[in-house]
Amino acid sequence: MKEQVALQKVYGDVFFTARTIEGNAFIYAQWFGVQSVETVKEGGYKLLDMIKEQPCSKLLNSNKHVIGSWDMALDWAENEWAPQMKAAGLKYLAQVVPSSIYATLCIESLIQQIDSEFEIRMFEEDADAEAWLLSLDK
Repeated sequence: MKEQVALQKVYGDVFFTARTIEGNAFIYAQWFGVQSVETVKEGGYKLLDMIKEQPCSKLLNSNKHVIGSWDMALDWAENEWAPQMKAAGLKYLAQVVPSSIYATLCIESLIQQIDSEFEIRMFEEDADAEAWLLSLDK
């Protein structure tokens, strides 16, 4: 397993972690707390850097610990991030939804906009998302 990347807000709270799982099976990203346009972009660009450095077709994007809505970043995620991730080789996106209905609505909205870019599945637990990704051919 590659070393974990952690991004922090100005006052030190970690809002994003990511690592490549053993054998480049998939990238495992976790988001924490309240997100802003800046944090969504910073984490999104970090994922883009990771997939460019070590191409990987699968992403487990866990929003289980996200609080509130991040709808202010949906346009960017749809129009900039998703096409760039696809161009870098991403094919499969496992989205783990949070308990927050507002964050879940954001994810559902994003999926409706980018579902032609990737094969996307939504999960309630990271383990289920991981099992799906591992069941796929690269």
